[in-house]
Amino acid sequence: MTNDSQTFSEVDSVFMRRAIGLAKKAAELGEVPVGAVITLNDVVVSEGWNLRETNRSALEHAEIMAIKEASVKTNAWRLSQMKLYVTLEPCLMCAGAIYQARIPVVIYGADDPKAGACGSLYKIHEDTRLNHRFLVKRGLLSEECGELLKAFFRLRRQNLPVSPGED
Repeated sequence: MTNDSQTFSEVDSVFMRRAIGLAKKAAELGEVPVGAVITLNDVVVSEGWNLRETNRSALEHAEIMAIKEASVKTNAWRLSQMKLYVTLEPCLMCAGAIYQARIPVVIYGADDPKAGACGSLYKIHEDTRLNHRFLVKRGLLSEECGELLKAFFRLRRQNLPVSPGED
């Protein structure tokens, strides 16, 4: 259930650009620049960005933050009518949370060959042993999403302050 056909709508691009803005916010905090947006019927329900370093918690990935906020706002753990946009392919933990929240569609930007669980290393979303599967559309604004990460880690290796847009 991975869609590699690269067909995205203008609305998809708008929400991914919003997620990119959130990723830049994370970078300003010294966090790995990942941003996430959850929508319902093309309306933003929640947003999240990495806060692992800020809050000293391995759990505070962008997707988890967005899922938690969406659940609070809707007073439901089932987010079965929503879409998740995220700048980086979800890891195992986040793919598990997406599965548990019953989110049916995930659209992400950059692949994560070292930790990705939605196509790169694992395909949690296609595992027929689980009782819920979800559609994954990959590669939306992938170059921009990937460059944010590359620039962040390039600056980190040089021990320079991390700020979006700097090379």
